[in-house]
Amino acid sequence: MVSIKDVARHAGVAISTVSKVLNHYPNVSEETKERVNKSVEELNFLPNSVAAALSSKQAGRVALLVNLSKKTQVVGEIDLQYIQGAIHKAMELNLDVITLFFSMFQNRTLEEITRYLKSQSITGIIIYGLTKEDVVLHELVESKQFKCVVIDAPIVNEDTSCVGIDNQRAQYDVARKTIEENNCRQVLYITGKKNGYVTDARLLGMEQLTKELGLKMQVCDGKFSELCARNITLKYGKDNDVVVCASDLMAIGAMKALIEMDIFRPVCGFDGIILMGYVGKQMNTVRQNFAEISSAAMEELQRLMNEGEGRIVETAYNLARMKYMDIIC
Repeated sequence: MVSIKDVARHAGVAISTVSKVLNHYPNVSEETKERVNKSVEELNFLPNSVAAALSSKQAGRVALLVNLSKKTQVVGEIDLQYIQGAIHKAMELNLDVITLFFSMFQNRTLEEITRYLKSQSITGIIIYGLTKEDVVLHELVESKQFKCVVIDAPIVNEDTSCVGIDNQRAQYDVARKTIEENNCRQVLYITGKKNGYVTDARLLGMEQLTKELGLKMQVCDGKFSELCARNITLKYGKDNDVVVCASDLMAIGAMKALIEMDIFRPVCGFDGIILMGYVGKQMNTVRQNFAEISSAAMEELQRLMNEGEGRIVETAYNLARMKYMDIIC
């Protein structure tokens, strides 16, 4: 079996240098990284943790790959629920889990990411918040070197499943309920992040609804930002009958703007975060149980690691008007 000493000798560097390259330490020159990685590839070297997992035929570890929100100063309630649900289910299934973040792999190549994950004995990955712009992560999924479950992204292959709600239908349902309750004709729709899968699906739901009901719709890019939604509503809220938002945080920003302008317009959100209950105004929203979605994703990942094939797993949602008394403990 090839050892780290063999790699160091082949590359003409110290053993400690090989270790630094494999573990992505900073302050290692690109020339040295290239030389070490070339030796690793030519010698077909596997770090001890990977070799042990393969030789014992263990399932390995599961990585939770999370795209943390930077659009709010509020602690990421959704991300925390995702992590909580995954870890609890992993404990039930006796799976080892580590949490990683998109920012850790910024400007990394597919080869570097793959080598890092294998050095950590990762065999399965759950990806939260994947967008069309995350090119290298798409390559990672398409490489089929790991079993993957993506949340709310319509990507399926032999080794990859998609888990999440029907975002198009859910957006249609909550907007229709709000519009019909208030007899609205002119809609201000504040979308989420550009190039986001959920953004595209939710916009399709709104386009379907406005076409069916013969409504007029003004679409503005809210970037899933409370501040952006507030500014959009200050500018356009008066000219529309209703404000439909693709997230609860944006709905909160929109509602606060309407209060500042001292005008009433019905507002609805999407997600069902606890913070909605503290706003002081009831709004329709799509309530998702993010912990349960993540738990289902962990179960699906285990199925894939047991030689199952990729598929779409649709989870439940319900329409709600969140109240303060419903959320306090």
